[in-house]
Amino acid sequence: MEAFQRGLPSPEPCAVAERQHLLVCDAKAAARGLRAGMPVTAALALAPGLRLRERDAAAETEALLGIAAWAMQCTPNVALAFPDLVLLEVSGSLKLFGGLVKIEVRLRQGLAAMGYGARLAAAPTPRAASWFARAGGQRLIADAALLERELSALPLSVLESKDEETLSSIGIRSIGELLALPRDGLARRFGQRLLDTLDQALGRLPDPRGFCVLPEKFYAAIELPAEATQAEALLFAAKRLLAQLEGFLAARAAGTRQVLFSLTHRAAPATRIELGMVTACREATHFALLLRERLPQTALPVPVRAIGLEVQAIEPLAHSNQNLFADALREEGNWPRLIERLRARLGAAAVHGMGLRADHRPERASVPAEPGAKQLALDFEPRPFWLLERPQGLEENASVPCRDGPLKLLAGPERIESGWWDGADVARDYFIARAANEALLWVYRERSPAGAWYLHGIFS
Repeated sequence: MEAFQRGLPSPEPCAVAERQHLLVCDAKAAARGLRAGMPVTAALALAPGLRLRERDAAAETEALLGIAAWAMQCTPNVALAFPDLVLLEVSGSLKLFGGLVKIEVRLRQGLAAMGYGARLAAAPTPRAASWFARAGGQRLIADAALLERELSALPLSVLESKDEETLSSIGIRSIGELLALPRDGLARRFGQRLLDTLDQALGRLPDPRGFCVLPEKFYAAIELPAEATQAEALLFAAKRLLAQLEGFLAARAAGTRQVLFSLTHRAAPATRIELGMVTACREATHFALLLRERLPQTALPVPVRAIGLEVQAIEPLAHSNQNLFADALREEGNWPRLIERLRARLGAAAVHGMGLRADHRPERASVPAEPGAKQLALDFEPRPFWLLERPQGLEENASVPCRDGPLKLLAGPERIESGWWDGADVARDYFIARAANEALLWVYRERSPAGAWYLHGIFS
């Protein structure tokens, strides 16, 4: 059910069927009298508006693999037991995360953020942990001495064995009653495999598992239960994917500068939304904030039926050093985050840094550049940050330039003669001048017979 519904809650009752019988129903369907095991025809008679989906084993497998990759942020040792079990070997992570309870809370909150429910349990052996999880209820057992007592209370159904019916017929209802039977008789009647399973659960025999390998790139997608056009509905589904991405990047101890969303439509090419970051990041909340800025500006030709999230390039995430004592007065602003939000709202081309070019002409000495990009080391005289788009002509009175009164030349001249090779040559003498209102200006006089004065920039 979650493989179909985690992207967006369905307004209609929903159920998943297998072999023409209901396998699971949501709360809306249950309220109409539907239940697991009911024939599909009977269910449709009770709820004509039922949204019925056929079980998709491939989607369930994909979801399990995504959860496994996300869970590697807690431990690199993650194993799968299909179709519905993820095992984490966390003994080496207890000190880092502060114990089993804190790991359990972290897992439960993260799974909920991705749209998954789970039954979590911990035990000294993987098989015992899986049995506790299947039995339901939260059991976090760290002491091996308590293991046999706790296992004895479990129902026989956790074995998921073909021998369960035979055992039930002779009055065996729990693991404890099974353990009380003579081992020799069990081996003769049911084979050695049943005894080996019990011994693995109790830690008497090894239970080796093959651990998953974290993929190099990230891709995940959610099919929406109903086509959507509203930004809030799309953002809800995107947050599920971003929570999964955050766990994946945490497992890789990495971040990314580029996140790509793909919005799939029924009868139109996919709409792509690219989020670019100034610095590497892995925080789902920040990605969601940038996406919230971009979605209202994105024109959707038709409603969206699925959302995909892709990250191709990841890089190690550098952490900044922290001060021992907090000092609010010396805290620097988070300029990269501000730039990223402005770009998301205004467009990447509208917000950029300035880089130097090896050209002495002021109007050609700077180029747009990424913030923090390596700069050329050029030896210029002081220049204003604010250059006018076009130099403004100044009046001249007794060879003195004027702008709301005569200007006082404070420094100069800086002679610039350049550009003869590309047909845009200049020959100017630049001065720093003070205006009557105390503003500092950057002016120049053309080295030509006319010798006109121009205002080219403002210092302050």
